[in-house]
Amino acid sequence: MTKDFRINEEIRAREVRVIDSEGTQLGIMPAREAQRLAEERQLDLVEVAPAAKPPVCRIMDIGKYKYEQSKREKEARKKQKIVSIKEVKLRPNIENHDFDVKAKNAIRFLKDGDKVKATIIFRGREIVHTQLGQKLLARLAECLGEYSTVERQPKLEGKNMIMILAPKQDN
Repeated sequence: MTKDFRINEEIRAREVRVIDSEGTQLGIMPAREAQRLAEERQLDLVEVAPAAKPPVCRIMDIGKYKYEQSKREKEARKKQKIVSIKEVKLRPNIENHDFDVKAKNAIRFLKDGDKVKATIIFRGREIVHTQLGQKLLARLAECLGEYSTVERQPKLEGKNMIMILAPKQDN
């Protein structure tokens, strides 16, 4: 929202609609007169709607306005959550305990609000048995069912099979 406004002498229109600092309309007047009015109040004349006929100008303290605007933007950035993708790598012939550890890690990632990319790596002749990978990813999705939804179904990409899980939204 960092918008550059025309201020004071930069305003090119002959006539402008003027709004004072409290928000009340002062009407349409020549730009020079509006500028003089702003200087009397020790404020700036700022063009807020240049596309309007005539352009709308507001009498305000531009420094104070920009400062408050930057504070609002900073606060908005604080509140937004950046979702990252965490990866869990599996093999087609993984043991049960190892699978449980990987599932537990995936649950932890999902609880933190991150997406989980489950990758099965096929090496050598294992690529012939992609159905084992499908079953393994289905088992993982079932294990993580209460924490996640499947965003992307298992898909073979080269020697890897990939599935993406997104955390469930709390409604």
